Amino acid sequence: MSTTFPKDFLWGTATASYQVEGAINADGRTPSIWDTFCAKPGTIIDGSSGEFADDHYHRFAEDIAIMRDLGVKAYRLSIAWPRIIPHHDGAVNQRGIDHYVRVLDALREADITPVVTLYHWDLPQYLEDRGGWANRETALHFGDYVGAVASALGDRVGIWTTLNEPWCSAYLGYGSGVHAPGVRDYAKALDAVHHLNLAHGLGVQAIRSNLGESAHTSVVLNLSVNIAASDHPEDQAAKHRADLIANEVFLGPMFEGRYDPEIFEATAAVSDWSCIKDGDLATIRQPIDTLGLNFYSTTHVRAKSNYGMQPTTDVATSAERNPMPAQEIVDVLPPEGELTAMGWNQEPEGLTTLLTEMGRRFPKLSLMVSENGSAWDDEVSEDPDQPGGRIVHDPKRVAYLDAHIKAMAAAMANGIHVTGYFAWSLLDNFEWALGYSKRFGIIRVDYASQRRIWKDSALRFKQIIAESAV
Repeated sequence: MSTTFPKDFLWGTATASYQVEGAINADGRTPSIWDTFCAKPGTIIDGSSGEFADDHYHRFAEDIAIMRDLGVKAYRLSIAWPRIIPHHDGAVNQRGIDHYVRVLDALREADITPVVTLYHWDLPQYLEDRGGWANRETALHFGDYVGAVASALGDRVGIWTTLNEPWCSAYLGYGSGVHAPGVRDYAKALDAVHHLNLAHGLGVQAIRSNLGESAHTSVVLNLSVNIAASDHPEDQAAKHRADLIANEVFLGPMFEGRYDPEIFEATAAVSDWSCIKDGDLATIRQPIDTLGLNFYSTTHVRAKSNYGMQPTTDVATSAERNPMPAQEIVDVLPPEGELTAMGWNQEPEGLTTLLTEMGRRFPKLSLMVSENGSAWDDEVSEDPDQPGGRIVHDPKRVAYLDAHIKAMAAAMANGIHVTGYFAWSLLDNFEWALGYSKRFGIIRVDYASQRRIWKDSALRFKQIIAESAV
C-alpha cells in the first residue's frame, strides 16, 4: 500500500460468538435462538449448526497467537448473551464472565485491543419465547445484560459495540425469516427495528453508568449502498424508499433522535408504530464515539415496472420475500460482474461512497470499517515452507482485500476520519443459514481436525499491516 495510515490506525480481524465458539453447552450456557433455529429441518443449507464451529471457545489462545503473528492491533469479538445471563431470572453466570476475562486478558497480553460486540445475533431463547425483539421487554433485558458485562469486564475492553447489524436481526429474523428466529411478519420486523434501536440506547447508558463517560462506545450498521439505475425520478424514488427502510430507520433515531415521517407513511399498511413510547427517542439518541460500517457489496435498484402487483404479505416464499416491508416500488437488479461465492458483486468504490457520505453527515463521529471480506471456494495446497506444510492460494480474496483497502484510503484522502479496518473474518466459520458451505476466513479451518491453515490473503494482510506501521 502506498497510502500512509496513522500510527494509531486499528488494523484488526473480526469474528462472532455463535459463528466460531462452539461449546454451546459449556459452563452454564443455555440455548440461543440460533441453536433452536438450526435444530429445525430445512433451515440451514447443510443441516449444520454452531455446536462445534471453530471450537474458538477452547482454542482462543491458538487463534490469538495467529493474530499476533498477523500483526493485528485489534480483535473484534462478540459476547454470547446466553453465557452471561443464561436464564430469565437475570442472574449472572460467573463461569461465562470468567471465560471472557481469560480471552480479554490474553488479548491484552498479546498487545491486541479488544473490540467487544455485545449483541451479534445470539439472543437467549428464553427471551424469544416471550416475543424476542418484537417484545419491548427484550430491549430492557439487553440494558441489564450490558450493565452486567460492563461491570465485570471494565477497562479490559478497548471499544464497546452495542449491536452488530440490527438490519439483519430485524429483517432477516422477523421479515423474511431466513435467519433465526425464522419469523415472517413485517409488523413484528418493524417492532424489532424500534426495540433494537432502544436496546442500543439503553446499552450505551448501561456502559456509561458503569464505566463513566470515558468509555469508548460504538454501534455497527450494515448500511445498504443503494444505487439508482438512472436519474429518472421513479428510479430515484425507488432508491429513496430502499434507503428509508434499510438505513434511515437506524440512522435517524440513533444520531438525530427522530424517525423520518416518510417511514411511517411508507409502512402504514403494515404498522402503526405504536411500539414507540414517550421518551424512547431521547433514550436511543446517545452520544457515541464511533460508527462501525460493515461493507461487502452494493445494491442497484430501479422502479418496479409492475408496481401494485407484487405481494406485500406472506404469500411469497421466504426465498422470494423481500426482508423489508414497503418495497413494492423497488426492483433490486441482479448483481453484475464477477460475483463472490455468496453471489455478491464487487464494487469497492461503494465503500468510498459510504464512508464519504457518513463522514460528511456525521463529522463528529469516527468511522471504522468493522467488517469487510469475501467468500470464495478455496482449495488447500501443499507448501513445506508454511506452518503445517499447507496453504490456501486465494488470489481473488487478496484482490478483493487490496481493492477495498484502497477504497477506504480514498475516503481518508478526502478528509474522512476512518480509524480502523477489520477483515472479515479471521477464520472460516458457521455462515448462519448457509452453514459451513461458505468460507470468509483469511485463515482456513479444517472443521474435522480444527486445524488452522494460512491463506495468501492472511499473508497479504500481514504485509499491509507491517508496511503501514513503518
